[in-house]
Amino acid sequence: MNKRKIIKRLIIAAACVVCAVVVFEIVVHMLMDSEMRSRDDWNVQVGEHQYTSEERAVSVYDASVEASISVSRMVPDEYEEDGFTYYNEDVQQRLGQQLLEMTDQAAAMDAPLAILDPFGTGSNGLLLSFQTERRSQIRYTIHTTSADLPDYTAVAQSAANGDSYSRNHCFLLIGLVPGETNEVTLEAVGERGRVQQTFTFTIDMPEATSGYPSQLETEDGDSTAALTDGLYYAMGLGDYYGYTFFFDNNGVLRYEMVLEGFHSDRFLYTDSGIYTCVGSRKIALFSPLGQAVRVYDMGQYELHHDINWGPNGTILALVNDTEQETVMDVVVTLDPETGEVTETVDFSELMDGYYGEMTHPVPITGGSFWQAGEDDWLHLNSVQYMEQDDSILVSSRETSTIVKVSDIQGTPTLTGLIGDPAFWADTPYADLCYALDGDFTPQYGQHDVELVADDSLEDGQYLLRMYDNHYWSLSTRDGYDPDLADSVSTSLTSGDASFITFYLVDDNAKTFSLVEQHAIPYSAIVSNAQEFNGNFVANSGVAHQFGEYDSEGSLIRAFNYECMMNGYRVMKGDFVGFWFQDTNA
Repeated sequence: MNKRKIIKRLIIAAACVVCAVVVFEIVVHMLMDSEMRSRDDWNVQVGEHQYTSEERAVSVYDASVEASISVSRMVPDEYEEDGFTYYNEDVQQRLGQQLLEMTDQAAAMDAPLAILDPFGTGSNGLLLSFQTERRSQIRYTIHTTSADLPDYTAVAQSAANGDSYSRNHCFLLIGLVPGETNEVTLEAVGERGRVQQTFTFTIDMPEATSGYPSQLETEDGDSTAALTDGLYYAMGLGDYYGYTFFFDNNGVLRYEMVLEGFHSDRFLYTDSGIYTCVGSRKIALFSPLGQAVRVYDMGQYELHHDINWGPNGTILALVNDTEQETVMDVVVTLDPETGEVTETVDFSELMDGYYGEMTHPVPITGGSFWQAGEDDWLHLNSVQYMEQDDSILVSSRETSTIVKVSDIQGTPTLTGLIGDPAFWADTPYADLCYALDGDFTPQYGQHDVELVADDSLEDGQYLLRMYDNHYWSLSTRDGYDPDLADSVSTSLTSGDASFITFYLVDDNAKTFSLVEQHAIPYSAIVSNAQEFNGNFVANSGVAHQFGEYDSEGSLIRAFNYECMMNGYRVMKGDFVGFWFQDTNA
């Protein structure tokens, strides 16, 4: 082959590589844009008009579903107007008032009031309201007659009162499978455990609003331990932003939460309901019926990656301050009582001896090249509040460091850096690094750092659990080349393993030690690990797989999901006291 042909082929090959990079960057930018974009089509399907409340500007229609009972749908009259959103307190209050009027008319168990998706926040949630002849709990079983899916049984948490047994029942039926014919059997169970009444109806549910499949592929692992009771909830699946999907232990889609945009990040449970992100600048408080009873506007602050409890019932949020150049480096506090949002820590100011002095925006040649031009020098991805010393722990992916800031209600002060001390050796913060106590490889690119309760520890000690991605990339600093262990990958797509990792941290000695670690499928970015009722639930977002593991870290069952690029978090909850009653009480 002559030299000219060789050069030509090299040029063609180089052009192909450049094109591939450009296409990848375009796709990622499209995903990032869609992540922050608000929903502009609420896709409300209605049937025959029943009546309109002029006072509330709410109309009631027959729901456009085939069913053996009458099923209605409430719709705000302005739902087709530009800029409409269900995540507006006025809209939610009007729907709530209409619902109160409709539930005030007593219905029998065999002719219940049934309203599909009453508040526009859960496409396959069916509100049922009726009276039983005697005080009872309502146990229901959902059987899909159109598909070979396992039955789903739960005991509903009635919203009519706080008693476990009542004659009045009003609840959101969770578990109807989108796109399938669902046969629902209601059982009124008395206080002595006897079934007093039964009623069965069928309903053909429409496809999921997102178009997401109704069942995931599953793979059983080697562990014979039992899966915990509850629902897995998947947040931030690429190309499905604006939805949270709830799956049962067989991977069947049991609920599709419809958000204004963005993704949930985390659920914060309280006696008043559940707080979660519902848009790129909105947090909402949900009731068990799906009503967003409070909607908080974050103003100039754009949510990313995490919310969590702060001091005195406040909510801490990781945000972008849209009025400054840097991204993913600010923590704010939301007061749920007043709705006030205040800045807690701006790390570009707190760490100005590193930011700007030693950093630069992400270049096109960086490991995070899809963020080219962004000043993402720290990239925070989780936040935890420590009440004992009024501090926060934030996880920084870009520096592979867990950062501790004390006195956040007074004068926030940088007090600890937990990670590879070599990273900070030539910076003004070298003295704040905690030393490794033992021979182990520290975390790299970690996500979802959480405190683990342990009353046996001494003052100044605490246990941390995290998803250790075991991935190294640094796009915003030049001149630092770490000495990495062979187990640490520098590839976005391949690596030996990521880990569920536990550290014992000692603030007094300024050390951290490895106390427990479990290998799980590799994921360079995103992902999370959770402890739930004795098991672990871990999501490896780049691998498109989450799994439940026993207490020894052995896989019980893995679930493979569809999405573009990656899936952010998957957690599990039993939702007892919210949607369901505790059958073991």
